[in-house]
Amino acid sequence: MKTSIFPIVIECMEEGGYYAECPLLQGCHVEGNTYLEVIENIQDAIKVFLDSYREMGKDILPAPVYEGNVVVTSGIPVLQET
Repeated sequence: MKTSIFPIVIECMEEGGYYAECPLLQGCHVEGNTYLEVIENIQDAIKVFLDSYREMGKDILPAPVYEGNVVVTSGIPVLQET
């Protein structure tokens, strides 16, 4: 097993809760009612995307630059099977 750091973007949603996405994995985004929930959800989603990418032989591209109404940008550790 190895742990990799993936950049994520987390935003507060107007209707409440949080939205998170991983810019390296196109389409990898989740919502959560709390900050902790959205963190757990994005970790799970990244794991699923990585498994799918591995099966398809896809590469992960460098992250784009984001601007706008971003509340938090960070990296999140994700444990991967090797």
